[in-house]
Amino acid sequence: MMDTIWLWIGFVALIMFFLALDLGVFNRKAHVPGIRESLGWTIFWVVMALLFNVAIYFIYENHLFHVGQKGGENILSGVQAAKMFFTGYLIEKSLSLDNIFVIGVIFTYFAVPRIYQHRVLFWGIFGALVMRAAMILLGVALIQTFHWILYIFGGVLLFTAIKMLRHNNEEIHPENNALVKLAQRVFRVTSEYHGEKFIVKINGLRYVTPMFIVLLVVESNDLVFAIDSIPAIFAITQDPFIVFTSNVFAILGLRSLYFVMAAMIAKFRYLQISLSVILGYVGVKLLCIDLIHHYHLNDIMTWASLGVIIVAMIAGVLASLIINKREHDTTIGLLRKLIAAVENFRNDTGRFPTSEEGLEALVARPRDMDGWQGPYLENPLPLDPWKHSFQYASPGKHGEHEFEIWSIGPDLKEGTEDDIYSWMIINKTSSV
Repeated sequence: MMDTIWLWIGFVALIMFFLALDLGVFNRKAHVPGIRESLGWTIFWVVMALLFNVAIYFIYENHLFHVGQKGGENILSGVQAAKMFFTGYLIEKSLSLDNIFVIGVIFTYFAVPRIYQHRVLFWGIFGALVMRAAMILLGVALIQTFHWILYIFGGVLLFTAIKMLRHNNEEIHPENNALVKLAQRVFRVTSEYHGEKFIVKINGLRYVTPMFIVLLVVESNDLVFAIDSIPAIFAITQDPFIVFTSNVFAILGLRSLYFVMAAMIAKFRYLQISLSVILGYVGVKLLCIDLIHHYHLNDIMTWASLGVIIVAMIAGVLASLIINKREHDTTIGLLRKLIAAVENFRNDTGRFPTSEEGLEALVARPRDMDGWQGPYLENPLPLDPWKHSFQYASPGKHGEHEFEIWSIGPDLKEGTEDDIYSWMIINKTSSV
């Protein structure tokens, strides 16, 4: 038992050393991490996780510190332990992608300056490590005392998977967070940020800053995710050291991964479906845990879990990219039709439609109009999903008029009549 404690102490000391280097050396001065820097740290933590996976193999293969043993018997080999660690790491890493999206919403809502986001994430992750360590130890103790708790974990995961599918596009409202409301009642809160400080002293009184409120929301958000993710890894293994270490390495890379993926994560619209499949799978696996043990399917199910995670994540990402590309191409095609219709109308009639005439002038002849040879667009219009305000320039004076069409993009720039149409094609679709 004492040997195992020294293993835990050594691992925690290693992680504290990494965190001290991160905040005290590499990120001592507040700055906005660039993509290259964030990608470098993301790769670093992935490599560290893989190297630690190798260490897990040797530790359990040789049963150092008496791990992988029970009652003096070897119950877990190095290969089995390494597969469990890697599968658990992938589960936690996959579920953390959804966490990234929520953190992005929190930062946007509270208007956290990008230069201070790294500090919030650092202390948020530090708190998450402490919370998860306590939850994992509690979970292991419950499982060892009450085996049936695994069935409750399985039910929770299935419920979460179904809820995630049913509320795929549900909006997140950080202002409704119970901790935010409680903190605003209990503490004095400044109206503006004070650099990267969480607590400041003003006129002899202590105030918490919005940074402190954001940290509370991030911590409570991670607690919610931990309630889902920790039972998920118990479907892979109940070995506390593997559960904890795989969680830690997945969380450590979350901060840098956020700065790499925050801008693009929302584009992966089917990612939540992938996560729902993974949670549903591990929920069913927990409900069938006794059958798996009875028929000695543990090793096969570990490989199956690995396959389900990888296939589900790849399928979600590819489906998102393919659908986004199709919609992008469709939008460009519709905008080209619209531009061609407006141009043909002008060629025939010598002018643009007025703002009063709108798109109807492209479909049906306006009263007392000479030269109209339309319709220039189909009726009904094929542009229904993208209703926005669109601006065009009248010939001669280049004044801008508005009418309702179905389009996307920033306002039309001022320019000459000759370059307006090409600009519309390039820029009106740039934000799709």
